[in-house]
Amino acid sequence: MAYAEVFTALADPTRLHIFEALREQPKTVGELAAGQPVSRPAVSQHLKVLQSASLVSVEPQGNRRLYSIKRDGLEELRLYLESFWSDALTAYGAEIARRVKNKNV
Repeated sequence: MAYAEVFTALADPTRLHIFEALREQPKTVGELAAGQPVSRPAVSQHLKVLQSASLVSVEPQGNRRLYSIKRDGLEELRLYLESFWSDALTAYGAEIARRVKNKNV
């Protein structure tokens, strides 16, 4: 049930903003903090939560760390959300079958 950890991690508006800031390209803590109303240490703590939820990976480069989105970390969440789509399509198909049956009776 890792998708629950993903929901929890992304529920915080600051973490969501940090996650979205990584969408285009990897960034350092300093680059991420520049666009946030919180301190660099706070951004680092948020990144740890995102990393724990398998949403962010970190790559040391010299004396800095480069953070990027871990796209495969979203896989379980995607599968979970797609299950709702499958349920909706099944229900839709059943409703169509019911209406066709009632129309032919």
